[in-house]
Formats: sequence, structure tokens, C-alpha cells
Amino acid sequence: MPALVPTDYYGTITWLGVVPERAAGLKAVARDQLSLGFAGPEGENHGGLTRPSCSRVLSQYPRDTEIRNTRQLCVMSAEELAQIAATMGVEALDPSYMGATLVLAGIPDFTHLPPSARLQSESGATIVVDMENRPCMLPAREIEADMPGVGKAIKGAAKDIRGVTAWVEREGVLTLGEKMRLHIPAQRGWAPAMI
Repeated sequence: MPALVPTDYYGTITWLGVVPERAAGLKAVARDQLSLGFAGPEGENHGGLTRPSCSRVLSQYPRDTEIRNTRQLCVMSAEELAQIAATMGVEALDPSYMGATLVLAGIPDFTHLPPSARLQSESGATIVVDMENRPCMLPAREIEADMPGVGKAIKGAAKDIRGVTAWVEREGVLTLGEKMRLHIPAQRGWAPAMI
């Protein structure tokens, strides 16, 4: 019996990019296509099969412990990105400021997709949602460089709508305009009081 249920929700790829050198900044560089390998998107500095642990997992590991890399991609919603921009009082927010890898339009409540949900492209390339990507101040520097006085608002504006982190389950190529279908785990939400 399948453990994942295909839904009727499809997201259209509206933006693709990579962060080529994180030490130089979080700003991503736009791409028309993205080649996904098991180590992540080609040219993405967040790629690799493993990574040093960060603030997301400080309750589990000391910082810089080598762990499996489930943060190969930063995936955002076009609708949530527009909501962040509106809250910040700007007309639009370029996904590159956010270090985005992939922006999808058409999937509601995107940031709260269940962990282990899959997004599968028409060509078969598939990514797995790890968890919500919490807002941080790294995008503020990128925004501030182009829109002085605006960057510091990003952390509050992106709360609960910053998108998700994800990793590559099936290799392939993603292309602008392509659709990705949402598949979700076939299980009820965790409710320890019910047991």
C-alpha cells in the first residue's frame, strides 16, 4: 500500500536559482533550468550529501557536527513571497534576496506542508520537504543593499511564510514554467494524547 498520496495540488515553477558562494552572501543567481543530483542542485553552495549542523538542529547536535544534508534546497511560494513583500511595504521581493532555489505558484499554505511531502515535476525529478525554513536575518543584508531601510523588516514579515527546506529524492532537471505535483504522507497528524 502506498505511503504517499498524490494530491490535486500542482505548483508552477516561477523562479529557479542557486546560491553560488554562501561566504559571499545569501543572494541567489537566477536560472532557467536547474539540474538536480542526489547531492542537490548543481552549483548550489547548500548542496552536498552531508553538511555541518546549524541553528536548526542545536537541540540535537553541537554546531558544525557533520549530519545528513536535508537542506539542499530553499523552496518558497510565490503567493507567500508576495505576502512578505506587502507586509514589508514594497511592491515585490526578488526571490534571490531570500537565497531561494525554487519558487512555486499555486499551492496554498505552502510553508506548512507536512514533512516528508514530495514535490514531483512532470519530468519525474522529485524533492522531499524536510521542514519549515525559519526566518533569519541573512536575507536582510541582501535586501538592504538594494533597498536601504527595508531589510530589517524581513524576519518579522516572513514569520510562518518563509517556505520550506528540501532535499533531492530523484534526480532530474527542473525548468521554468514546469508543474510540480504535491504528494503527502498518508497518516494522521501526531496526537500523543489520543494514544
